[in-house]
Amino acid sequence: MRRVMRCVTLWVFLTPVLPVVALMPLAWAVAPPPAPAPAPAAPVPAVGRGWPVGSRPPVLRGWQPPATPYGPGHRGVDLAAPAGSPVRAVAPGRVTFAGRVAGRGVVSVALAGTGLRTTYEPVRPSVRKGDRVAAGGVVGVVEPGGAHCGPETCVHWGLLRGETYLDPLSLLPPWLLGRGPSRLLPVVPRQGSARHAP
Repeated sequence: MRRVMRCVTLWVFLTPVLPVVALMPLAWAVAPPPAPAPAPAAPVPAVGRGWPVGSRPPVLRGWQPPATPYGPGHRGVDLAAPAGSPVRAVAPGRVTFAGRVAGRGVVSVALAGTGLRTTYEPVRPSVRKGDRVAAGGVVGVVEPGGAHCGPETCVHWGLLRGETYLDPLSLLPPWLLGRGPSRLLPVVPRQGSARHAP
């Protein structure tokens, strides 16, 4: 009788637990492995050889990355430039788009060997899709009007890797941004200014 009571007691306690214990190996087999940590973003190479407009234009508005893909932010930089100013490719590449988007002229250039793409707007293109451009090559001129920069005319300069927007200023080497180290030139006496011993 004791043996029967032990079996019944054991059965009462184990009955609710058995299906869970039986399914645990299955749950472990079905559970997906933990997601790998995202790889750090590759740095942007400083391949720029010059500014898109002017020699060192005022930045009217800087890059402000959005927190989410469709969130608010500023996906590029606005550079002050008078209408009609030439717009130049900052690095060598191939034109992937030259036309109008939402009433504004846009030029996009895939930078050679980098996986990066620059965009310039509003620009009246002087290039076509497929054209190769050299660093400093003119891709168009700044269009007048447009409300992007308020009363001033500007060029909105963007940089993308795939669908991810990046800071286009990171393409420029520090010396072009005025951030390079100070360099002292050697002092060379002028002719006729050397002191003569008495």
